[in-house]
Amino acid sequence: MEIQAFGTINYIVLFAYLIGVMLVGVYFARRQKTADDYFKAGGRIPGWAAGISVFATTLSSITFMSIPAKAYTSDWTFLVGQYLAILILPLVFYFYIPFFRKLNLTSVYEYLERRFDIKMRLFASISFMLFHIGRIAIITYLTALALMPFVNIDPLTIVFLIGVLCIVYTFLGGIEGVIWTDVIQGIMLSVAAVLIFITICFQVDGGVTEVFRLSAEQDKYFPSSSFEWSWTNSTLPVLIIGFLFANLQQFTASQDVVQRYIVTDSIEETKKTLITNAKLVACVPVFFFAIGSALYAFYSQNTQLLPENFNTGGILPFYVISQMPAGIAGLIIAAIFAASQSSISSSLNSISACFTIDIYNRFGKEKDIQQSFNTARIVTVIAGVLGVAASVYLIKSNESQIWDAFNSLLGLMGGPMTGLFMLGIFVRRANANSALCGVIAAVIAVLIVRGFTDLNFFFYGVIGTLMVVVVGFITAPLFKNKSAEELALVTE
Repeated sequence: MEIQAFGTINYIVLFAYLIGVMLVGVYFARRQKTADDYFKAGGRIPGWAAGISVFATTLSSITFMSIPAKAYTSDWTFLVGQYLAILILPLVFYFYIPFFRKLNLTSVYEYLERRFDIKMRLFASISFMLFHIGRIAIITYLTALALMPFVNIDPLTIVFLIGVLCIVYTFLGGIEGVIWTDVIQGIMLSVAAVLIFITICFQVDGGVTEVFRLSAEQDKYFPSSSFEWSWTNSTLPVLIIGFLFANLQQFTASQDVVQRYIVTDSIEETKKTLITNAKLVACVPVFFFAIGSALYAFYSQNTQLLPENFNTGGILPFYVISQMPAGIAGLIIAAIFAASQSSISSSLNSISACFTIDIYNRFGKEKDIQQSFNTARIVTVIAGVLGVAASVYLIKSNESQIWDAFNSLLGLMGGPMTGLFMLGIFVRRANANSALCGVIAAVIAVLIVRGFTDLNFFFYGVIGTLMVVVVGFITAPLFKNKSAEELALVTE
């Protein structure tokens, strides 16, 4: 397939966006004087902005491109996963947020030491940091891989533009710069999704009616086969269970999202954060699936426009570059960059928070404000460099099947972390030693299932979470617990 000419106007639009993001980081750099500013923004963030930031953080560039491709080649079954994020919000509202706000946490894993001991805090914090360095590498790598066939930009240049710019503006602006760039990026993602869908509909004979009629005719929404139970395939029941636990992990045990709960000045504003995110989740993702259906209708009517043996995983960027007007195409590609950068910058600041609070400040002699602040910035750079270096390695080695391995890793690390918070908040009899037993059992169970069965990877997080809770509950009487007064502060 020939590489499409990206064009001067598209380059101008793309680089104007990248420069704009940099300027946001520069603007907020003047407010970054302490580690508290760097990680909590001094409580200056309004709830609606934090909510858009959560939405942008959880929607990566891979989601931006893979959802339309999924709807184009298959159906809409994965849409159910988006709405399960809304379903868990009452649980987060009434149980998790009050604890995180009451204990005045910077790193969410501080809770695990107060509830259990330092071992559980370090396990969760280090797991999070390692996972998110890998996440930075994989998101950058897959974004470069997806864009490479359609724009005449070297993949290493794409990695540089995404990764290095993220490092710079996160280094300068801290969480405040990250959140306000997320606001810009979240709006770009939403506008881009609506704009692409409307544009395609105007190019389809019969318009939007034909788009949805053809998808219904081809049974591309929720086919009857998707309702069947399966241990190995991603059918609707499996997706419901898997995404439920994945969203629990993200909204209750993941520093990059939970950190948004503490950047506002009150618990009411924190709740506005999740309400804003819920509104966006309710409206925007459906457009990504609708884009896939619209692309299917368009290329069904214009089969000559699709190259022979085309890899449909890149159907969205291919359409954008080949069919959308100059300038608009540059804006859409900038939105894909934005989706990548919003996830990566959040990971960088959260990794920095975990290392600074959970390790640097926790051990050794007491650190002053300036030492903590300097360390926070240094860790941001180191984490970014490691992520970019790993991404370059993936490009040079031409790794395959990396996304499935990444999702498996999420189950291996994310499940036990989610289980620790559930065990700590809801099981009063649980203690440090029973929690340790639960974590060990969970890791062993997930490794066995991953290595010796064909079980769908969506079950890994479920197994990891439930093993911690069940084993932690059963083994609790074998060990001494904290006093009732201590437990009252850290349990429901």
